[in-house]
Amino acid sequence: MENELKPFWNRLFSFNWKFGLTLFFLICIPRFLLVMHANATGNYEYIGHIMAISSFLPFIFLSKYGREKIGIKKSKNYKSLLIAFFIGLLVSVLIYFLGKLLYGNSYENWYQYIGKSYRIPLQINPNDKLILFAIMAFTGMTFSPIGEELLFRGIIHASFEKSIGERNASLVDSSAFALVHISHFGLVFINNQWAFYTIPAIIWVLCMFLVSLLFFKFKKLSGSILGAIICHAAFNLGMTYCIFYLMD
Repeated sequence: MENELKPFWNRLFSFNWKFGLTLFFLICIPRFLLVMHANATGNYEYIGHIMAISSFLPFIFLSKYGREKIGIKKSKNYKSLLIAFFIGLLVSVLIYFLGKLLYGNSYENWYQYIGKSYRIPLQINPNDKLILFAIMAFTGMTFSPIGEELLFRGIIHASFEKSIGERNASLVDSSAFALVHISHFGLVFINNQWAFYTIPAIIWVLCMFLVSLLFFKFKKLSGSILGAIICHAAFNLGMTYCIFYLMD
């Protein structure tokens, strides 16, 4: 019987919910703290490092069989990848308009708060703005979609699925993803002090939960983790575009 874990790790762990939960705490607690530190200091260098570590986890822990089980394989439905891109883009814009409708240009608007980390100069010419947008969009479409999807829709989902089934595992990985994103918005650093925006945070977490379910849906439709990565990358592209070109 083939095992998801490489022989060395298989002697130490079982590929089940305990393994997934262990990885969640090992990766996501440092990530949460690093994001909060970055929001307070403006130094986002180490966020990329934790995303890179997340990307390597399947190749560190999983056998070829295990990597295929989490979705690292060719897509069975290439049309779904194109749909995933456009749906991810659309949903990110809809979440922008929801924040704009409810909270205008205040920092209770999730994109407004996240946008301050981009440090877009007030006086910037269109060409320089386009270059900065391209850099931020490329970064947002690579590091976090690959790292987060391989972790949440990949290893965490598959390990929980083996213990509690696919449906419940999807609820677990989506909840974990959503809660981690409180560090990006909800728990905010404004005017040199921390604050918690309760109602906006609840709305933001709910949005992230639903978006996570969407990412998993496209993983299933495409038959590959690539469906989730593309939908996530498109979502981040849409969010970056909204921050650069739609917000006042």
